[in-house]
Amino acid sequence: MSKKVLEISPDHPMFAAHHAGYESYGYSPAVRAGNFLFIAGEVGFRPDGSIPEDVAEQAEVALQRTKEILRLEGLTMADLVEVVSYHVNLKDNIDAFLPVKAKYTDRPYPAWSIIGVESLALPELKIEIRSVAVFPDEK
Repeated sequence: MSKKVLEISPDHPMFAAHHAGYESYGYSPAVRAGNFLFIAGEVGFRPDGSIPEDVAEQAEVALQRTKEILRLEGLTMADLVEVVSYHVNLKDNIDAFLPVKAKYTDRPYPAWSIIGVESLALPELKIEIRSVAVFPDEK
């Protein structure tokens, strides 16, 4: 099985401010392996590089970024098969997260694990979401 890295243009409006992070931290935004697309953990970096203080807005931005990566590969949120979200202060922040999650998912829902963590890459970050999508079978 071969793999193909998703290349996002350095001037992409949603990712430009964070684009250098892929190289400096040594990871790809997404990798296709067979019929699966593995999306790296997305966080709430706004297009200008700032991070919202609010958990709901961080979740919204992270899911918008996920949706855009899927779009670049010709997929939609309906193609997600697995999602893992990592939450700082899970008990305090889950109520703000769930309505945002509901906006981006429909039946049949992807498998979703919600995990509480002590911290993420930056102290301002409260949520990170990584995903796996499947490409439709070629007919």
